[in-house]
Amino acid sequence: MASEKKKVTFNDIAKYTNFSKTTISRYFNNPDSLTLKNQEIIAKALVDLNYQENKLAKVLANGKSEFVGILLPNLYLHYYSEMLNQLLATYEKFGYKFIVFAGTGAEETERKYLQELLSYKIEGLVVLSHTISSKELSSYNIPVVTIEREDKYVNSINTDNYMGAVQATSLLIKNNCDILIHINSHVKQEIPAYNRIKGFTDICKEHNMKYRLFLEDLGNTYDETQNHIKKIFDTIQKSYPGTRKGIFVANDTHANILINILMREYGKFPDEYKVVGFDNSPIASEAIIPISTVGQQIDKIAYEAMSLLVSQMNELKKRNPQPQTEIIHKKVTPVLIRRETTSI
Repeated sequence: MASEKKKVTFNDIAKYTNFSKTTISRYFNNPDSLTLKNQEIIAKALVDLNYQENKLAKVLANGKSEFVGILLPNLYLHYYSEMLNQLLATYEKFGYKFIVFAGTGAEETERKYLQELLSYKIEGLVVLSHTISSKELSSYNIPVVTIEREDKYVNSINTDNYMGAVQATSLLIKNNCDILIHINSHVKQEIPAYNRIKGFTDICKEHNMKYRLFLEDLGNTYDETQNHIKKIFDTIQKSYPGTRKGIFVANDTHANILINILMREYGKFPDEYKVVGFDNSPIASEAIIPISTVGQQIDKIAYEAMSLLVSQMNELKKRNPQPQTEIIHKKVTPVLIRRETTSI
């Protein structure tokens, strides 16, 4: 039987580089305390010696876990599952691992999730769930970046929701619709997605378009949402017969449910309906009728969120960290994507 490969120790690295063990320890736990030249010498030695770092020992030694917590509202909406996919993909760039919780909408439960994350010594937190206020999130004393939720007291990366709504509504107007309809939840004004409602109504008024809002809780499962949207569809059918109806749906998951209802009702996608979703999550292109949508550039949002978070986490590892003095809110420009549910 072949003998086990000898593990390389700090003592081995010290002998190889002619540095002290204290200097080697500083390289791992406080690299900024060394000159760039000495950091490069030690880094080369690690390659030459085929050193494999003991991650657990490092966490125990300096309390830095290299873990980031993620708190999502759910994985039912395709937007959140794709956002999670894109956040996880940033490991290749930034090297941070993730611990993920999907929320329940219950404050106490999500607080338990957050305490669990903190107990694992996470270095930062990405939050998409709406349950815990940004003021409370800011009190945890770790870097926090939120996405598409209330963000007064923490850094955030959001889509320019107003511009996206303008793009969607303008496309429906170009499709010569007689009545424009927006289907959404009741959204508070401090939440970025509220601007989807505002952008829609502003453009309708600007173009003197007849419009209607359906704002209600649409449920948290496929069956619940399908029942709600079917009732909305029945109302639309009775209220606007013989007219061309342009429907802007707040996300692609709900837009896909509406498309399925239309297909079951008509046996095809009817010309009197035009539909635009929001997100460009995979379901939009994979639907039975590919859905025109407002692309949120989910990959870019995820990358920008992690980039902002990593910059904060790295700052805290410096000998003399400079506290952040201003909260950063970034907007990512959406991209209108035309598919088969609109004519133009």
